[in-house]
Amino acid sequence: MSNDKRRRPAIGHLEAAFGVSLDPDLLERALTHRSYAYENGGLPTNERLEFLGDSVLGVVITTALFHNHPDLPEGQLAKLRASVVNMRALADVARALGPDGLGPYLLLGKGEETTGGRDKASILADTLEALLGAIYLQYGLDTTAIVIHRLFDPLMAESAGRGAALDWKTSLQELTAALGLGVPEYRIEGAGPDHLKTFTAWVVVAGNRYGGADGRSKKEAEQRAAESAWRTLNAQAEAAAEPVEPVPAEPVPAESVPAEPVPAAGAGVEPVEAAVGDGRVAADVAQSEAQAHRA
Repeated sequence: MSNDKRRRPAIGHLEAAFGVSLDPDLLERALTHRSYAYENGGLPTNERLEFLGDSVLGVVITTALFHNHPDLPEGQLAKLRASVVNMRALADVARALGPDGLGPYLLLGKGEETTGGRDKASILADTLEALLGAIYLQYGLDTTAIVIHRLFDPLMAESAGRGAALDWKTSLQELTAALGLGVPEYRIEGAGPDHLKTFTAWVVVAGNRYGGADGRSKKEAEQRAAESAWRTLNAQAEAAAEPVEPVPAEPVPAESVPAEPVPAAGAGVEPVEAAVGDGRVAADVAQSEAQAHRA
């Protein structure tokens, strides 16, 4: 038995998370990543089971959305499905399986082990689909549908209320049009071999670049880049729309402004009536002197 198998938690915890027990050989294959298979003599990998599980998951989720949302048009249903069946969503479901998540059960090669493969979204999503494929082979569609509903119903309910998140590219274009920022432009780069290629996308809005988001397809990478841009621009728009409350001026202390001295009543001011009276007395004296001189 390899060290990888000895270190794994009890497999019963994983089976309990799915609600079914799996044939040991089928379960082993579903957990075998290609890196482990290549390092151990070319064992069968989980890729064929992943292919099958992806199709079964798509059918069950699509059927559920069709019945749960009878008034939604095809375009909205497609957006809802894309918000549930994507690498990031599947990886989150895988991380929530049982007390330890799916990661500790994976059979990985040394290279993937040392580079954090047990929590890599693409590996977790692929392995979850492989396990669903294994359940389908052993139990058929009805039981697999029960397992899928058990794992994905909360995510479907959450996605139905997301609004902008149903299609980030469309939501971003609507937002940039409302803000007068023009049409978003996308830049994308691919890496890896054709059958395992990953993509990184950026979106440019009014000369500013957002994103740097990864995905297994160009569409997924662009959606994630659009989400990054939408969240940033929407937050900026909301902040700019908030009313700015005026800052009240601080009252100036009374003692800091010297008061002008108020003259006391009569001080430094000659009463008009007194001045007029003095003038009359002087005039009477001058007239009396003039009359005495003539006499």
